[in-house]
Amino acid sequence: MHRVYKYVLPDVAQELEKLKNRANLIPDPELRMQALNSIQDKKFHCQGGGVYAAANLQYRTVLIPLIVALQTISDYLDNLCDRSTSLDAEDFRMLHQSMLDAVTPGATLKDYYAYREEKEDGGYLHHLVSQCQQQIKLLPSYSAVQFHVIHLVSLYGDLQVYKHIAKDLREEKLLGWWEEHKFEYPHLQWNEFAAASGSTLAMFMLFLTATEEGVTEEDGIRIKNIYFPHVCALHILLDYLIDQEEDKVGGDLNFCNYYESEATLVDRIATIVNRARKDVQQLPASGFHRLIIEGLLALYLSDPKVQQQSDVRKVSKQLMKKSPLTRLFFFVNSMWIRKQQA
Repeated sequence: MHRVYKYVLPDVAQELEKLKNRANLIPDPELRMQALNSIQDKKFHCQGGGVYAAANLQYRTVLIPLIVALQTISDYLDNLCDRSTSLDAEDFRMLHQSMLDAVTPGATLKDYYAYREEKEDGGYLHHLVSQCQQQIKLLPSYSAVQFHVIHLVSLYGDLQVYKHIAKDLREEKLLGWWEEHKFEYPHLQWNEFAAASGSTLAMFMLFLTATEEGVTEEDGIRIKNIYFPHVCALHILLDYLIDQEEDKVGGDLNFCNYYESEATLVDRIATIVNRARKDVQQLPASGFHRLIIEGLLALYLSDPKVQQQSDVRKVSKQLMKKSPLTRLFFFVNSMWIRKQQA
């Protein structure tokens, strides 16, 4: 936490300020609004992702600009799709090509707005893609993990396309997509696989891994499998858990609504928590990654949205039962941070 407060959070704030200044110059009012909203409303995504730089401070000047740029692409595109003027799958697919290009050094920049009316972003999205590519080139072992990063980004793009198209097509497309992948994860439900695909944490973990010399492709496979699906699924299921009321009002799809009961929801999240803990024990610095898991639980379950939803409050209390001291520490710490930023 000392490293996070002293180095990570100030560096993340600095990167976001630079991006905010660029976003303010976007000519198109809709694109400008969505870019600025994504930075303002979702900055905690970048703050959380930046924690991975605390595990290798020597590379924080590479990891933090990379993580902030990729997460900002994700958040910006999520806004464009979620509160969109379009329901076109082709549009969403082209927008998310930017994320694939961002994690592919040497990829040519494209017209990512080709299928939508709003196009003039003053080079904002191209800048984010280029920043990712430039930082990735500074990672000594990126070639050993690149395939897995691209695979995860592809899954993320698929999810964003299928969950944002016309409402009457979403479930059909998501279930068809699950049919293609369920043999790999037979212990998961379809909504849990979809949730895992919506997380960027495994990508950030692979970036951290690539800061080490001599990483092999086998290492890349192992790290990816340790983080995906359980750590990633936990991340996004908690996000959906606290957003249930908000999504109901907005008519948005929420993966926590697909459990048959509140008891099943608690049981499944608790099972995924335990699987995630077991998975990260395979890592050399398992303590750091265990803190990530406890930090996720604390961050989301201490969110003010929890207290505003009686059902979510009951689920939160059950998940916090028998909390280890580390989670209780992060719970109090998360509430303190929110007060400081209010």
